[in-house]
Amino acid sequence: MATIHILICDDHPVVRAGLQGMLASQPDMALVGEASNGAEALALVERLRPHVVLMDLQMPVMDGVTATTQIRARFPQTYVLVLTTYDSDANILRAIEAGAIGYLLKDTPRDELFRAIRAGAGGKSLLAPAVAARLMDRMRAPPDASLSEREIEVLALVARGASNKEIGRTLHISEATVKSHLIHIFGKLAVADRTAAVAEATRRGFITL
Repeated sequence: MATIHILICDDHPVVRAGLQGMLASQPDMALVGEASNGAEALALVERLRPHVVLMDLQMPVMDGVTATTQIRARFPQTYVLVLTTYDSDANILRAIEAGAIGYLLKDTPRDELFRAIRAGAGGKSLLAPAVAARLMDRMRAPPDASLSEREIEVLALVARGASNKEIGRTLHISEATVKSHLIHIFGKLAVADRTAAVAEATRRGFITL
């Protein structure tokens, strides 16, 4: 993908302006629109068809979770990356279940944000380290916990380099379900990303490369 088209959805003008300045520094990213609430974002996605939406959660008119759910249902080629100040377990899980490809906090370093946008545009999930740690703590199982048959199928496809979309298509499940499986896998294996999950699952004999 030559240029990633990005839509910002945040009800704070200062935040939108700051993000606009940051994105302008990246030659492979282009800001195509700004919205101050979820309803505006939905209308702009329909008109502009961006690759990635940077979505806040708490906004007037329509909140970020509702907007994410509708965007993912109506425009599956547009990925939503949550960028918020809220890091509670409930907010994180609601956003991921709504279909968000990633979840970052507003104090995320610039390079991490850019990496998440590029990953999201390619259909790959990325969680802020602090968010991943919270999910791991919430879902962590004993070290010898076994992976389910479906989790092994998902991880085997991850090991082959498949994106969430490709995994969903192969297994006939939604991308949201794929992400849910990955979160449980991360928790069971006590890892924070796909690469580490493949390495740990291989070490434990769950999959063979």
